[in-house]
Amino acid sequence: MSTRLNKAQPYVLSLFRIVVGLLFTCHGARSLFGALGGTTVPAGTWPDWYAAVIELVGGALVLLGLGTRSAAFIASGSMAYAYFNVHQPKGLFPIQNSGEGAAMFCWAFLLLVFTGPGALALDRLFARGGSRAADEERKEQSAPVAV
Repeated sequence: MSTRLNKAQPYVLSLFRIVVGLLFTCHGARSLFGALGGTTVPAGTWPDWYAAVIELVGGALVLLGLGTRSAAFIASGSMAYAYFNVHQPKGLFPIQNSGEGAAMFCWAFLLLVFTGPGALALDRLFARGGSRAADEERKEQSAPVAV
């Protein structure tokens, strides 16, 4: 059983990344464009507009698996900021201050910083393409020269 679960781990990690990225992107779309029943925040307002941009762009990058670790790091920091500056002053625990979402996103993105994007990510696709070209180049360079 453990062997089967271990084999599925990179794919389930990808599904986790995709769902978290999609949910985060939806938050940004709601705040920036009023999508999904939200209200827009005025452009340039601190910190709401900047948080919405991070949610939209960072969420999309995480969703696609493109620059996953960097995007997740920035998104995690943004949610830590949201928790400690917006929610935590209202109460000590997330259940008291309505900060569960910020706390969960913060930790989910931090997990992705350390685990990477999983098996199904654009990062992996580009890395494979680049490594194939590098492998072919090394083969050509190490091949004996015909005289």
